Amino acid sequence: MRPFIRSSAACAAALALAAGGLALTTGTARAATACSQSRLPLPDSSCQPGAYNPDVTQDTIGSTICTPGWTKTVRPPASYTNALKVRQIHEYGYSDTDTADYEEDHLVPLELGGAPRDPKNLWPEPRYGSQPAEDKDTVENRLKRAVCDGDAKLDDARSAIATDWTTALDKLGLG
Repeated sequence: MRPFIRSSAACAAALALAAGGLALTTGTARAATACSQSRLPLPDSSCQPGAYNPDVTQDTIGSTICTPGWTKTVRPPASYTNALKVRQIHEYGYSDTDTADYEEDHLVPLELGGAPRDPKNLWPEPRYGSQPAEDKDTVENRLKRAVCDGDAKLDDARSAIATDWTTALDKLGLG
């Protein structure tokens, strides 16, 4: 039996596709759709509009997001998020491609029932700049507390953070 041998062009295209940043069309490689950096520290809403975990609703928060340790049960493995981060750094056209400089962040956080693996809910958030990733983490935790304490509705908190996490607390009167 002869081994399967590909042409060098086919190998290059297959490697590019495996890297996640390119797609194949009629035998040639083309760049993936570009995402804009114009809204930083927010993601490009056309690339990452956010997505929800259907298992988390206002009626299920007591057994999901308000249960200590629940997010660990749904958090995707680093092998998944790291590969996605590499692809999305390319899609955003970041000049800094060091993955350590980005957090693969859930726009709608797991703490509010964001979809764990949906690329529409994950993006490479820079760890530097005027509002670093740590600032968003603080907002996420405050919103979760408000939802679990009954001071905010789940859908309102999700909508506020997906629209603009920098104003979410003020929008809900929690600032």
